[in-house]
Amino acid sequence: MGFEEEYQSFMNAHLQVRSGERLRRLQEGHQHAEMSFLKQVWWPLFHHFRYLHPEYEVNDFKDGKRYLDFAYIRPAIRLCLEIDGYGPHLRNISRWQFTDNLERQNQLVIDGWTVIRFSYDQVKENPRRCQQIVQQVIGRWVGDDMDRSTLSLVEKEVLRLAIQKGEAISPIEVEKHLKLSSKTIRKVISQLVDKNILIPASGVMRVRSYRLGEQVQNPIQ
Repeated sequence: MGFEEEYQSFMNAHLQVRSGERLRRLQEGHQHAEMSFLKQVWWPLFHHFRYLHPEYEVNDFKDGKRYLDFAYIRPAIRLCLEIDGYGPHLRNISRWQFTDNLERQNQLVIDGWTVIRFSYDQVKENPRRCQQIVQQVIGRWVGDDMDRSTLSLVEKEVLRLAIQKGEAISPIEVEKHLKLSSKTIRKVISQLVDKNILIPASGVMRVRSYRLGEQVQNPIQ
């Protein structure tokens, strides 16, 4: 399916399981800026919305509730993505509100969130730069392990592709992505399997796809 179909399925799935304030917030808080981020930044990168939650509810440091524009949640990462428009509500913000917003972000970081903010103008005028930032941040969840390992450049690129896709990958996909021979890709994948970074996902006599090993899926114990 294309963006429009996937987007509607994504939103409908979240609308159906929400009620009360959580439902109202999704209906009223998710607007053009948030949809533009998904269309211009997120979709070209991943072509799916798995692990992404719109208008995600978190506990406020004052014992209330706050809502993140998007939360990307996987075993090793909690990423908050905020899309800020430059409207009257921002231009007319009070000093108290300004301080409160900073405190809110600080508390998210203390609670283990990585916080990334984009302006609506960034999303509209320079979506590629926004894509690069998202890629770098999400790729970092195994970045430390990768840097400490002896992975070659090609091995790292295969691993990044597996992380970006979020599901099993096939050798053919890797060949097309890296534009290398099937022999080279098979050798690199075999090396990653030996290191328990990739494990077979389908096939018996001849493995057809691979997924991330447990040590990569859960690098933070």
